[in-house]
Amino acid sequence: MTVDFTPDRPALRGWLPGFIALAAIWGSSFLFIKVGVAELHPLHLTLYRVAAGALTLLVVLAVLRDRLPREPRVWAHLAVIAAFGVAMPFTLFGYGEQRVESMLAGIWNATTPLVVLPLAVLVFRTERLTVRAAIGLLLGFLGVLVVLGVWQGVGGAHFVGQLMCLAAASCYGVAIPYQKKFIAGSKLSGLSLSAAQLVVAAVQLAIVAPLVAGAPPVPTDLSARVLAAVLALGAVGTGLAFVINLRNIRIVGATTAATVTYLIPVFAVLIGVVVLGERLTWHQPVGALIVLLGVAVSQGLLGPRRPPAPTATPPPKTPRPEPAAR
Repeated sequence: MTVDFTPDRPALRGWLPGFIALAAIWGSSFLFIKVGVAELHPLHLTLYRVAAGALTLLVVLAVLRDRLPREPRVWAHLAVIAAFGVAMPFTLFGYGEQRVESMLAGIWNATTPLVVLPLAVLVFRTERLTVRAAIGLLLGFLGVLVVLGVWQGVGGAHFVGQLMCLAAASCYGVAIPYQKKFIAGSKLSGLSLSAAQLVVAAVQLAIVAPLVAGAPPVPTDLSARVLAAVLALGAVGTGLAFVINLRNIRIVGATTAATVTYLIPVFAVLIGVVVLGERLTWHQPVGALIVLLGVAVSQGLLGPRRPPAPTATPPPKTPRPEPAAR
């Protein structure tokens, strides 16, 4: 007879405050984007945000005596991840929030897992499509249609803004499975890879932004409100949030830490209502709930779970006393 031992569950007080803080930080990012695009072109806002985040992580990297990647192959892959995982989605959310409410952008961010799955299955071949995942995708697609309010007709600036936010989430759908396929096996730390990713994205934006939107304004010319929003997006929303997320993963594991996705739109909606006085129509929160239900089903968080397959333990060749459990 063999006995399976499982590690003790970490106490809630050890990880729940950081978990909620991370959801609040990332949920408030849409508020800061809304404030920033009031004075800044979306490309300029993304440039300043990414530069602030890169500087923050480089400082943390130096304090922890970690280093940036040295392999050219890693930097080449990071150039793709930086474009699709940072520069493009951050900018698209900025364009979108010129036309829609910040809390609606937060709702669209929750569709990311639904975009990741089909690309991971069909393009990158890092996942396998199951019946449960297919049902989750169908539910998520239904939720997207409800959020859009397609029965009211399509068109107009508001509808275009929603499509831009959906496109931003779709960019994450490319970056996440790409990173899993080409970078996940690297021996470099997550901090090192993230800092390098932001450095590359800052360089990309420094080239593209002046060509598309002209020279960025001098930071001292910005109002205190916008400057604070930029610093919050970069230093807090990227630097501090990354450190908190790493701590959450270390304490409770990647699967539990990833469920912060479900709280982000909640904080985005609450902050949009309380701070900016935004209003949702009935179908937007209903659609968001359907989207989150689809995400939960597709990720196997709802529904029956298959028990793990039993593993046979070969008997010892010679009798010996059982070691004490530690």
